[in-house]
Amino acid sequence: MKAMVFHGKEQKSWQDVPDPGIQDPADAVIRVEAVTICGTDLHILKGDVPEVEPGTVLGHEAVGEVVETGSEVRGVRPGDRVLVSCITACGRCRYCRENRFGQCLGGGGWILGHLIDGTQAEYVRVPFADLSVHALPGAVRSEDAVLLADIFPTAYEVGVLSGRVRPGDTVVVVGAGPIGLATIATARLFTPGRIIATDLVASRLDAARAVGADVTVDAGEAPEQLVEDLTDGLGADVVVEAVGVPQSFEACTRMVRPGGHVANVGVHGRSAELHLESLWSRDLTITTGLVDTCSTPLLLDMMAAGRLPAAPALVTHRFPHSRMEEAYDVFSAAADTGALKVVLGPPTHDEVAPAG
Repeated sequence: MKAMVFHGKEQKSWQDVPDPGIQDPADAVIRVEAVTICGTDLHILKGDVPEVEPGTVLGHEAVGEVVETGSEVRGVRPGDRVLVSCITACGRCRYCRENRFGQCLGGGGWILGHLIDGTQAEYVRVPFADLSVHALPGAVRSEDAVLLADIFPTAYEVGVLSGRVRPGDTVVVVGAGPIGLATIATARLFTPGRIIATDLVASRLDAARAVGADVTVDAGEAPEQLVEDLTDGLGADVVVEAVGVPQSFEACTRMVRPGGHVANVGVHGRSAELHLESLWSRDLTITTGLVDTCSTPLLLDMMAAGRLPAAPALVTHRFPHSRMEEAYDVFSAAADTGALKVVLGPPTHDEVAPAG
């Protein structure tokens, strides 16, 4: 089969690799129908995630069809269309019993495209299939469902729930990429008083308004002053970091009010300064986290009911699998291409141009 293989810092290729097979009775093999590229994949290519070994197939988000299952799999069977979660869960360890699947001690957690071969391929082996794939209703399109593999549960769990967004809050989302946009959309479920989005790219600020931001501001035009003005000098109740660079994290700690929450969602490859000399007395809560995907069934129900933004709001580019390298080029140059989510897979019926 073909797959996108990591070969070291800034090196990757779409190449032939062996087909995956069942290695454990709890495995399933999925024929990948729709797959996407995550900002974390770019961090891997930058060398920010050193655990990824050269030769690993990248990717941790996909929708596809079950083609084979191990003898212990009971929840899905060949022919089922499923969502492949970015997190796998053994279901038995202490953390899994607490619904903290991202910290699984039994061989799960974030392993796809990280510690084992991932989803940017024609087929993928998924361990612990009963807890790590979700059967999809026919009403949910594949390119909508793939948004639930990572960005929506990550934004909802690590940003909104960890940030404790409440009705009436002022929420600031720093970074209006896919995770930031999903944070805006899911924060709205808690009826905050206002959501402020900041980013350096004008098209992303447009997208932020489209999914529910009340105020947008260019990151180069004094967003901290704007937050101060809009809150009468108090600061935001919740600030979500959705970029993953030191400057944005440090800005978050300056925009939050005393007693407020900073929820870090971004993947950081470099250290950021924690200015305790000015923060120690402000009674802040700062949270970090890897998504657990325990909210995926809930979010899937909400997507099916039309309560979450679907692909038209977030997917800007579509490619066949064979153009994976081009898709990476487009996604990695988002400031120039306007890319948000990039989805690869066969065209749906409404995307096929009529003859002539």
